[in-house]
Amino acid sequence: MAVSIPILAVIISLHLIAFVFAVGAERRRSTAHVEPDKYDETTFCVYASDASTVYGLAAFGLLLISQVVVNGVTKCLCFGKGLVVGGSTTWAIFFFIFSWVTFLGAEACLLAGSARNAYHTKYRGIFGGQAISCATLRKGVFAAGAALTLLSMIGSVFYYWIHSKADTGGWQKHENEGIGMAGSDFTHQHQVPADVIKP
Repeated sequence: MAVSIPILAVIISLHLIAFVFAVGAERRRSTAHVEPDKYDETTFCVYASDASTVYGLAAFGLLLISQVVVNGVTKCLCFGKGLVVGGSTTWAIFFFIFSWVTFLGAEACLLAGSARNAYHTKYRGIFGGQAISCATLRKGVFAAGAALTLLSMIGSVFYYWIHSKADTGGWQKHENEGIGMAGSDFTHQHQVPADVIKP
């Protein structure tokens, strides 16, 4: 199977856009501050924009689509017609596992970060009492997702590239080992002299 430049472009583009969204999600993490309720002595948390949650889910979706494309084209390494035995196959398996581990790590960070960022604490206690803080997403979750997204892109690209080189389609490995179709020289080696055939 030859390497398809459009497929590579799609894989890289989806990963890079997901990376940009993940970075945006980290920069736009929801912040909050405590304000007193005007009508009683309780306090409540006022949250800023939830753009980070939208960015995180967008990155999650794009990364998922990219992984589906890679494994759809390569048939998830398990359902293809065969790979050439050797170093290429070993590297293909390595990058297959590497791409899945980094993909799952990135997806976990992006999904957990989006869910946590969307969680808003409401009333927090007695106004004027003990100092309280509002629940917000810890810094670095989306950043970790962004870093793992880049690693996933590297793993996916190398996996697809090496798999394409090692994929024989069950035929190329043996195409030069078949029976030769060249003309036989039997007639030249065993030609009967003309004087023998004469009556």
